[in-house]
Amino acid sequence: MKRKPQSSRSVPATAWFARLVLSGILCSSVVIALPPRAAAFELFGFRFFGKEEDEDADIVDPLNYTVSIEVAGGDAELTEALNNASLLVADAERPVSGSLGLLTKARSDRQRLVAALYEQARYDGIVRILIAGKSIDTLPPDAEFGAGPVPVTISVDPGAVFRLGRVQLQGDAAGLAPQEFGLVSGGDAGSNRVLRAEADIVRRLKEGGRPLAAVTSREIVADHNTMTLDVSLTVAAGPVAGYGPTTVKGTEAVDRDFTAYMAGLEPGRRYSPKDIDDARERLVGLGVFNSVAVTEADALDAAGQIPIDVTVSERKQRFYGVGATLSNTEGLGLEGYWGHRNLFGKAEKLRIEGSIGRIGDAEGVDKLNYNAGIMFEKPGVVGPASKFFTSLRSVYEHPDAYDRFSVKASTGLAYEISKTQSVSGELAVDYSRITDAFVDDREYLIVSTPLQYIFDNRDNRLNPTKGFRALAYVEPAYDTIGGTTFVKMRGEGSAYQALDSGGRFVIAGRAVLGSIVGAGVEDIPADRRFYAGGGGSVRGYAYQGIGPKDSDGTPTGGLSLAEGSLELRYAVNETFGVVPFVDVGTVSLDEFPDFSDMKAGAGVGIRYITPFGPLRVDAAIPLNPGPDDPDFGIYAGVGQAF
Repeated sequence: MKRKPQSSRSVPATAWFARLVLSGILCSSVVIALPPRAAAFELFGFRFFGKEEDEDADIVDPLNYTVSIEVAGGDAELTEALNNASLLVADAERPVSGSLGLLTKARSDRQRLVAALYEQARYDGIVRILIAGKSIDTLPPDAEFGAGPVPVTISVDPGAVFRLGRVQLQGDAAGLAPQEFGLVSGGDAGSNRVLRAEADIVRRLKEGGRPLAAVTSREIVADHNTMTLDVSLTVAAGPVAGYGPTTVKGTEAVDRDFTAYMAGLEPGRRYSPKDIDDARERLVGLGVFNSVAVTEADALDAAGQIPIDVTVSERKQRFYGVGATLSNTEGLGLEGYWGHRNLFGKAEKLRIEGSIGRIGDAEGVDKLNYNAGIMFEKPGVVGPASKFFTSLRSVYEHPDAYDRFSVKASTGLAYEISKTQSVSGELAVDYSRITDAFVDDREYLIVSTPLQYIFDNRDNRLNPTKGFRALAYVEPAYDTIGGTTFVKMRGEGSAYQALDSGGRFVIAGRAVLGSIVGAGVEDIPADRRFYAGGGGSVRGYAYQGIGPKDSDGTPTGGLSLAEGSLELRYAVNETFGVVPFVDVGTVSLDEFPDFSDMKAGAGVGIRYITPFGPLRVDAAIPLNPGPDDPDFGIYAGVGQAF
């Protein structure tokens, strides 16, 4: 019999909080390996199974201290910069190793604080450090400070802000304009600015195929009478050269020759610093190395080429993880996976995964959601920029719109055209048996050739502040059982722009268009039709809640889709963010959207920033709800909404 509508209630606070904790943490591949004995570890800044004192157990003659920084003039921004630079401040909660350890730390800290002043273009600043009221300049190496905590006072007279004065580029850089590199008379004289300019000048010469370009001498004079910094740089470009041999160090399980091949630096090809950057990113992208360093030799070889050194450290080859989700409307979900990063020694990846959903919510074992798959990838099959992939996946699921059992096999090739562009193509065969609003237990055997193009120049894939991403997808398909031919198309674009120099305010927008041509909606398998609504679509509405429905209220899906989102992402600090947003979307039975029933939702979300991406919780309400739509929706996940 045909599908009956399921209830679409919003998840209450207790349920979505549990879901955030379980799915946001456990399902995000945060795997914690415990040592044989109980030990402390931290997750998101929270400490488990141990005390802070455990880390200090090996310190000889531990001595505690207190520290304060006083900055003349009370410049809040400068005071914050100095506090951030000071290891005495950062480590104030941890003891040092005796009086000598405190004195050594203080002397090192003064150098760091002076460097921090230089970064702020303050070249006549003075840093004084007193330990127990005595200057570190007068304390002997064997000074003793008692049992502690020992008072440490740092006083800083920052001095005046210097500006750039005379700027000269000499040698092979004489023909370059200093202004191109931010060296402008009267401009920023901070040490970081000067060092960045040096690096940019050298890179400009290296981009001409000259790997040995370097600054041979520098004369930097701070004039305390005029409060200016004069900069004179002499740069030698060196000869034009191609790549010599690539030497690899640090490999154990990964094939050494394969590593050199994947660097992609063909002997004899003209040198470019961009090639070096791309080689490093490509090797990191293999997923088998913890660290990768790609460096040029100090001199050309006998053939006049530049040898390349690649130094790597390997990751553990095997990995596994488990996860869970919990909701009062969808029950309990469990998942697990196991994988190998280097199956045959050339960074081949194998991953086996499975999940069970709706435990406690489904009416019987046959109504649970099951998902299992095995995936294999092999990089470098037709050049370093290529990747072969294949997979076999089985799904048995019961969303509101349909019941589906499916077994799908696919194989294909992905190719990275450039750092910002990639393409992929595959051949897929999908057998499925589906019950939906139109049919009972209908079988399909779909043969398709999905093709995809992606352009992505975002500055950060996990949390972008500028850039653009575009996706174009087309999938010609043929149902060998029903004789139906159709083509599914989807285009998606998202843009990001920071509104301030620090990237605390970012406006983000997304637009999606989709269409299926060649067949009527009832002849298209239900899982391939378009749906809208939910956390990755129009927030405030239930999953698959937007679009055509039958007389029983069961979603039918449609032949076309249009969606749009607008967010203002505000970073309150380095850890938390607030995101107000508006989403719109429509699904139509026509091949192209008619926008006659556009749904809108609005809300606000919070973000907790982690190394693997933001943890996201969004709360939204539908702005023009229908009779079956919820009053609100709450969604949790990892990463930004788009």
